[in-house]
Amino acid sequence: MALNPQLFANGMPVPFVNEMFVLAREGVEFEVDKIPGANGGIVKAKGTIYLSNIRMVFVANKPVGGFVAFDMPLLYVHDEKFNQPIFHCNNISGLVEPVVPEDQHRALYSTHSFKILFKEGGCGTFVPLFFNLLSSVRQYNQHLAQSTPNSGPRMDPLQAAQTPVDEMMRHAYVDPNDPTRIFLQQPTPESQLRRRAYHSQPSEHSI
Repeated sequence: MALNPQLFANGMPVPFVNEMFVLAREGVEFEVDKIPGANGGIVKAKGTIYLSNIRMVFVANKPVGGFVAFDMPLLYVHDEKFNQPIFHCNNISGLVEPVVPEDQHRALYSTHSFKILFKEGGCGTFVPLFFNLLSSVRQYNQHLAQSTPNSGPRMDPLQAAQTPVDEMMRHAYVDPNDPTRIFLQQPTPESQLRRRAYHSQPSEHSI
């Protein structure tokens, strides 16, 4: 994960090179732990989830202290689960590893647990796309690791950009009860700005 990734003025995440945004889902509640400066380390906020071929980004409607947005590389997400409790709303829970700057030690950073709660409308579009995209990214990464065995154990989140997701998007099921917006065209075509590095910079809120 990376806390407070770069955002455009409209709240859209600034894309990486070769990043393709798949969908945006508004009206979700997001919970995450081990956030520096938060009460008990836990942040709960309402906002929008953006999903791309590289990552998932939650952007809060209103900042919660110093928390504005939360960036989760798909290659770093694991133990994800779709939950359908009887008395509460459907949600996705899971763990995500931190994005550790190259000049710092991994032991200084903790794994985060997160939860995405669908409190406004259904999730029949979002959930299948999310799990299918995760599966595609992992399969591609495994194939890449087998073809380049000497590349080392460190996973580069940006290599997920090479995952072939076009076919998956063409056959995506759209649930009429799910307010998820699928991007048939990229939402920021007027901008040529593209990020090339993946590291946490807590001070960067917007461009």
